[in-house]
Amino acid sequence: MAKRDYYEILGVARNADEQELKKAYRRVAMKFHPDRNPGDAESEKRFKEANEAYEVLSDSRKRASYDQFGHDGVNLNGGAGGAQGFGDIFGDIFGDIFGTGRARSHVQRGADLSYTLDLSLEEAVRGTTVKIRIPSSVTCTHCSGSGAKPGTSPSNCSTCNGLGQVRMRQGPFAVQQTCPRCAGSGKTITDPCHVCHGRGAVNEQKTLSVKVPAGVDHGDRIRLTGEGEAGVHGGPPGDLYVQIAVREHPIFVRDGTDLHCEVPISFADAALGGELEVPTLEGRVKLKIPTGTQTGKLFRLRNKGVSSVRGGPPGDLLCRVMVETPVNLTRRQKELLEEFQTIQEQQGTHQSPKKTHWFDGVKKFVDTLKS
Repeated sequence: MAKRDYYEILGVARNADEQELKKAYRRVAMKFHPDRNPGDAESEKRFKEANEAYEVLSDSRKRASYDQFGHDGVNLNGGAGGAQGFGDIFGDIFGDIFGTGRARSHVQRGADLSYTLDLSLEEAVRGTTVKIRIPSSVTCTHCSGSGAKPGTSPSNCSTCNGLGQVRMRQGPFAVQQTCPRCAGSGKTITDPCHVCHGRGAVNEQKTLSVKVPAGVDHGDRIRLTGEGEAGVHGGPPGDLYVQIAVREHPIFVRDGTDLHCEVPISFADAALGGELEVPTLEGRVKLKIPTGTQTGKLFRLRNKGVSSVRGGPPGDLLCRVMVETPVNLTRRQKELLEEFQTIQEQQGTHQSPKKTHWFDGVKKFVDTLKS
């Protein structure tokens, strides 16, 4: 298969100057670099074509031979030959893609921290202020975070000249690696601070006041800017994220802005109806129980729930009544219940419609099995 024209590969005119060639090569190489297109055979092919084209066209002697005789006039077996700019531009492209083309700053932002704050439901709903104590790495005040003895300063690494990386040539390629001497910081400390021993930070416990806004819920986070780990070599500190964990409540269960609770009522209250006092987070309120209330009946008290930290109207309180069967009956109570049962049976089935309907269904089911 005939090779493609080198000028076509780079997308330049035949009279393109050195800067135009360099710019075109950067564009094509960045587009088809294998690290940007893993597993793409076509991109790998295009990348190799661009390397070969630039190696020839960036060398005046090879370019003249190529212009006169085409591909037959170029011998690439000798590698890069006189293509002086090839390794440099390749290094620049790696720098643009991976951030390795220029010196890395040894100043780094500190790590973020996380703290779990346990709250009661009342504290989460109403808001509160809590003091917490956390272990932390803070900037060393003795050296102001530089890691060097006061009066001195870190110096450029003699191995990488402050770049944080060293460059190695492998044929036509220039490969950059993290400097083994300074571990990529670009700086070395010959006379470290005796307090932090060159770290630029020290460990200590610190007490913080956390303002919890009203309406937070389980799983919400509060960010305290700048209260994380100290930065490296004077860099800015990270942040502290306070994770809210709301403890179980003995009465209420929260669901968004609504509150749920179960209200036990006696058999007499369910049958005769009446008024009950039920708790809310703001105090007790009256709940009217209709005559003949069944267990599981749900009553909604508007705006007696909670307000979200994100705003909006408060939710509702949903009370589910549970009819409680009496226990430890006295003899007289048993006599009265037996008398009630006798009277109910004499009155017929209309007083227990659910029971009657259920037994009718059972009877039909059994009759079906027998037939």
